[in-house]
Amino acid sequence: MQKTIILIPSRMSASRLPGKPLLRINNLPIISHVVNKAEKSNIGRVVVCTEDEEILKEVKNNGGEAILTSSKHKSGSDRIFEAFTKLKINNVDYVLNLQGDEPNIDESDIINLNKFMIQKNSDIGTLATKIKEASILSDENVVKVVLKEKLSEENFPFALNFSRKDLSSKYENIYHHIGIYIYKVNILEKFVNFNQTKNEVENRLEQLRALDNSIKINVGLAKSSPIGVDTMEDYLALKKIMEYKS
Repeated sequence: MQKTIILIPSRMSASRLPGKPLLRINNLPIISHVVNKAEKSNIGRVVVCTEDEEILKEVKNNGGEAILTSSKHKSGSDRIFEAFTKLKINNVDYVLNLQGDEPNIDESDIINLNKFMIQKNSDIGTLATKIKEASILSDENVVKVVLKEKLSEENFPFALNFSRKDLSSKYENIYHHIGIYIYKVNILEKFVNFNQTKNEVENRLEQLRALDNSIKINVGLAKSSPIGVDTMEDYLALKKIMEYKS
């Protein structure tokens, strides 16, 4: 049976909203909401990977597991690989990288992504949703993924490109990308040992490092698009939604 571990990179020094992992919703920090969603998926062990003692302590105080990593990483994938190495895990086949700033992600999407990866024996997998508003295409804060074919609940097509720019004049099958990744262990190791590519740095998208090095990425259809917390406005809007639901 194939096994997966969920690793959640998290740090206090986000450029647009420093300290966001510890902002509270329903008296629980955002990072612990993400941990709870990961644990509800019940697909494997869940560990937060952080460079900050404050996050480590808060996660542990709320019953989660966390590990300290270097402050010099250039991407979340580099951070989770260090954590994976430190944890000395030998019986895991896949590593799932879950964003630490999306506390309302649907756990069923995490489950489905893991299932598709195992069924299709993929190297890297991620998720996307349909674009419902044309304005998203030109919004450079929203990452888009271009697929080889139309996305459905039944298929797991390859990604052709990822971009923050509007590519609708060049491509069909464009979707709103969701920043969750799952890697075969050996592919994650291979990925982090590549140098950052020019394409990756210019576009601020680490997944382009994989495509630039001929590693294929499969994409599954997510039921919903989680709200990422990048600004104080994002936080206040999400806090209102989540506290109203509770």
